[in-house]
Amino acid sequence: MTTGKRLFDIVFGLLIFLPGLPIILVVGMLILIRDGRPVFYLSRRMKTPTQSFNLIKFRTLRADANDHDDYVLGADKAHRITPLGHFLRQIRLDEIPQLWNVLRGDISFVGPRPPTPHYVALFPDLYAQVLKSRPGITGLATVMFHRHEELMLAQCKTAKETEATYVRRCIPRKARLDLLYQNKRSAALDAYLMYLTATKFFPLPGRRIKRLQRD
Repeated sequence: MTTGKRLFDIVFGLLIFLPGLPIILVVGMLILIRDGRPVFYLSRRMKTPTQSFNLIKFRTLRADANDHDDYVLGADKAHRITPLGHFLRQIRLDEIPQLWNVLRGDISFVGPRPPTPHYVALFPDLYAQVLKSRPGITGLATVMFHRHEELMLAQCKTAKETEATYVRRCIPRKARLDLLYQNKRSAALDAYLMYLTATKFFPLPGRRIKRLQRD
């Protein structure tokens, strides 16, 4: 990560995190009152092929001792999403605590989404390339493919089907977009992806992506 990108993450992260503290406190209290402890969910993710960290989110799922949270969420886990969790996920408020990960330097604002150790172990060569970029809250793959991924996984009724769909259809497509971002990344592109994420303009406009692929 360049010094300029890291400096931007710290400054912009503080500009959002400090004013957002009241929202974090309110959402935390709502989760505590409605769903109980824990308020936050810690997910082990990889920031390099060998270094892991705990990604922090608001908890949106009911606990299940028999479930493997190292695996992707599909329709087979949808019954675990709490009513409040549905609302938080819909407007992406569950991801606000990740600002702490940005300030710590675990992730950036823009980059590939950090994978779990399970998927890095399945695709070591692929993620050795993808994780040359610092993972991020959003990125080209998130903007381009996130909604499509959700729709595909929502049709999977079992954990086995969810895993097969994610491994076969989602990981390769997202990796191609992550590597495209890696080759074309710039401060202007980062700002554009953050803008699209904030305004929920999906997908990335065709002329822009074609230009990225051509240049």
